[in-house]
Amino acid sequence: MNIASLVDQITYQENKPTVTVLFKTETTKEIRIVMKKGQTMKEHQAPYPIVIEIFEGSINFGVNNEKKLLNKGDLIALNANILHDLTCLSDCIIRLSLSIYDSVERVKNVNN
Repeated sequence: MNIASLVDQITYQENKPTVTVLFKTETTKEIRIVMKKGQTMKEHQAPYPIVIEIFEGSINFGVNNEKKLLNKGDLIALNANILHDLTCLSDCIIRLSLSIYDSVERVKNVNN
């Protein structure tokens, strides 16, 4: 059994999103991304399918040259190798489900 909190020990960084591994399962890594209003994650892609949940706040989610407004409670799933970007519209907490084979460092390095 794995238990984690999306709201405990939140840290907003001034210059980039905060990426924290909440826990790992046999098939996924559950990650929390905390972003301040105005922060971005530049265009990138994941080598495996992903699921993103907006737990708090709102983002513009760019995919296929189109922006989707995602608000608290919204979910989006992407297949592998789909280019996407994020712009935080209000302070947000995002849950990201990655394949166990994907790298958390890849997510942390999106804006580097």
